[in-house]
Amino acid sequence: MKVNQLAENLAVTPDTVRYYTRIGYLRPHKNISNGYKDYNQEDLQRLRFILNARQLGFSVQDLGLILQEAEKGNSPCPLVRELISKRLRETEKKFVETVALRKRMCAAERDWRDKPNKAPTGKMVCHLIENFMSEE
Repeated sequence: MKVNQLAENLAVTPDTVRYYTRIGYLRPHKNISNGYKDYNQEDLQRLRFILNARQLGFSVQDLGLILQEAEKGNSPCPLVRELISKRLRETEKKFVETVALRKRMCAAERDWRDKPNKAPTGKMVCHLIENFMSEE
């Protein structure tokens, strides 16, 4: 199947297929009669795996490590468990940071609601930001 067919089968863009081909995660055969890349069922399954892994938060680099382990004939499952734990810790940290940012943004919105607009001066760009005191 061609790039567009593979992309359509998995509801992704052809650029997505080309990207994973360019970095070596998909390895289509080149059709010698027309020079086009031909993808097979193995490529379809591999791209499905890649898309599932990306939905779980695995990075492109993580995928490379997982695929390398599998290509060596080793079970990548221990590595997958280790990586998902790492990604979960990173996500938890980002979540906490995002909640704190939201709190600051809500406080700023409340604080600024009734404050007047002021023109910038040589010492100040926007008094709302410059005078905002976070409650943290």
